[in-house]
Amino acid sequence: MSKRRPTPPSKEDLALFHEAIGPVRRMQEVAPRPAAPTPAPLPRQRIADEFQAAVDFKTRPFEFGDMDGADALAFLRDGYPPRTLRRLKRGLYAVQDEIDLHGMSVAIAEPVLRQFLAQARLAGHGCIRIVHGKGMRSKDSGAVLKQMTDHLLRQHGEVLAFASAPLAQGGTGAALVLLKPQRRSELPELDGKHTDRAWR
Repeated sequence: MSKRRPTPPSKEDLALFHEAIGPVRRMQEVAPRPAAPTPAPLPRQRIADEFQAAVDFKTRPFEFGDMDGADALAFLRDGYPPRTLRRLKRGLYAVQDEIDLHGMSVAIAEPVLRQFLAQARLAGHGCIRIVHGKGMRSKDSGAVLKQMTDHLLRQHGEVLAFASAPLAQGGTGAALVLLKPQRRSELPELDGKHTDRAWR
């Protein structure tokens, strides 16, 4: 049995309907909300490495050696050309931030320095300066902050190289540090240009 089609309304019925509801205004289309930005991926491996380095530093503390305040620091991570360290020693990279550890004990300076390195990394800094002093106020203890700085930087996976600063930037009482870039781009030099790709 076939279904009966509904009877279309008459013109009179349509007129009564429009009179009853009144004038009709077209609604404006609402644009959809923009999608929330995707959060940056969490660098889990780097966080794990830094945590392990901190644990190693606490559980296997280094022994203070006979480093003198006048001794120059120099370190270059394996896989990078010596030219990078030579340029760093000459102060040819623009310092983007610095910290002064003067007056701190090693117990206080170590976490402060570690936090400073993490913040510098998050800020995208390529070159930083650490003022550790020459240990002249440490009497018999020697240059303990300098030794701690040297030890910590060698253990830190984000440190590409470090060296005692030129005389005008603190000499052997400060260290210039190159951090691994977050992206494969050049590190800034003092003239605002970028180094060639040989440092990678």
